[in-house]
Amino acid sequence: MSSNPSSPTDLGRLEPPTPPAAPSWLTAFAPRRGLFNGHLQTILGNYLPRPPFRVPFTTEAVEVDPADGSRVLCHGHWQPGADRNRRLTVVMIHGLEGSSDSRYIQGLTMRAWAAGCNIVRMNMRNCGDSDALTPTLYHSGLSADVGAVVEHFTRQFELERVALVGYSMGGNLVIKLAGEWGDRPPLCAVAAVCPAIDLAAGSDALHEPMNRMYEWHFLRRLMRRYRRKAALFPDRYQQHGIGPVRSLRQFDDKIVARYCGFRDADDYYYRAASARVIDRVAIPTLILHALDDPFVRLTLQTRSAILANPDITLIETPHGGHCAYLCEDDGDGIHWAESTVTRYLLRFAARADGS
Repeated sequence: MSSNPSSPTDLGRLEPPTPPAAPSWLTAFAPRRGLFNGHLQTILGNYLPRPPFRVPFTTEAVEVDPADGSRVLCHGHWQPGADRNRRLTVVMIHGLEGSSDSRYIQGLTMRAWAAGCNIVRMNMRNCGDSDALTPTLYHSGLSADVGAVVEHFTRQFELERVALVGYSMGGNLVIKLAGEWGDRPPLCAVAAVCPAIDLAAGSDALHEPMNRMYEWHFLRRLMRRYRRKAALFPDRYQQHGIGPVRSLRQFDDKIVARYCGFRDADDYYYRAASARVIDRVAIPTLILHALDDPFVRLTLQTRSAILANPDITLIETPHGGHCAYLCEDDGDGIHWAESTVTRYLLRFAARADGS
């Protein structure tokens, strides 16, 4: 028999390459029986009953822009003991028209708290009934607000390690900040669930016929919030003559761009998208993306940039919907994304007790 390794005989005896083992923090996602449809996952994920939210917290309005006195409402859950500053602190940011009381934020809070972490549930500007705390609107480019919150609590408690978690629009914010900050301490890890990284693609996807129910849901709430802001700050916002707003893109073009310093919706989508800085992320970052997410889309260019960054772990699953990920486990274990994010943060940001 020839010793030439390229001979047909030898090739026939070669073992197939062993696939890399899954990391210890990652379990395979298997959707709940009957929930193989992204729309079903998305809708049921918002209404499935959860355990009561019973975690002690304090509330503080944190200034994020001294120029106009803008503040955001934060709820802090601080572990007892003198070693509080050495524990991992997780700052969580909700999605579009959500709040610090969004069910996924509360669910993740309970898990991370039980694991020994400090938690800060951050509301974006105006969210969580905090419209009076700022004269401005909120939008997907305000990553500096997240940075201001991190800096505030780092000064207050001398925090050594801070991790960020964002859902959907909040996912865009935390990735954008990570790209802007690089490896700047105390930031040590990021996790994003169904992040709206490519804003233009996501906005256009919401206007597709199958997604119009989501778009109308967001538009109703956004327009209601805009009218509330106009009533609070009548000298700043126009209440009449805006014209019809029948899509998220029109809202961003007629309202967000006009009042937040962008030329138009396209300029806003470009400047606010974390896709622009994804290559500059330099700390461990987890991105969970369901391929059947109804309206969050990754462009080929963005996916390539993510895969080319060794500090980012992209987990794409065939199913999961938008920020739902209802799996086969029973009880509160059904929320796969929350369990996965918690394990990831504890793995890459060191143990919560600071060791």
